[in-house]
Amino acid sequence: MIYKETSIEGVYVIEPRVFKDARGYFFESWKQEEFEQHVGAVHFVQDNESMSSRGVLRGLHFQKGEYSQAKLVRVILGRVLDVAVDLRKSSSTFGKYVAVELSDENKRQFFIPRGFAHGFLVLSEKAIFTYKVDNVYAPQAEASIRWDDSDLNIQWPTESMNVLTSEKDLKASMFRDSYYFD
Repeated sequence: MIYKETSIEGVYVIEPRVFKDARGYFFESWKQEEFEQHVGAVHFVQDNESMSSRGVLRGLHFQKGEYSQAKLVRVILGRVLDVAVDLRKSSSTFGKYVAVELSDENKRQFFIPRGFAHGFLVLSEKAIFTYKVDNVYAPQAEASIRWDDSDLNIQWPTESMNVLTSEKDLKASMFRDSYYFD
């Protein structure tokens, strides 16, 4: 796999080596030893999967404090724009974001360390999104930031679609009123 650190320290795009032939393809999607050599030690404890249709926007989600989660995300079917927002107050990239297109064709993965809000927009008719987390879900610690917050100014490609988000995400905090990590 090829590990590319993004413009925000600790956030990586990971591209697998895909072997194709007449039967289809094969690739390693996770290899702990290699991951630790490039990114560091992360102990993933749970895998999650969601299915969404075009225009669904999930996020920007995170868990606070000791319940914070690192995530390794990828798309099994379809195409999404995936976004990570730096919520670490002490970081030189605090309030900045990284966006990457993930798809079943490019097979990229996106590693998001603890201290970030995360969200994605489905660009294809349907998408199956899967991710590993290093901490269990804790409902009492969940939080979210509005996906369309003007201070973040995330360039979501929504002009040709109707955005569908949850009621919870519609009531999310604005970035300036959000929780931040030390």
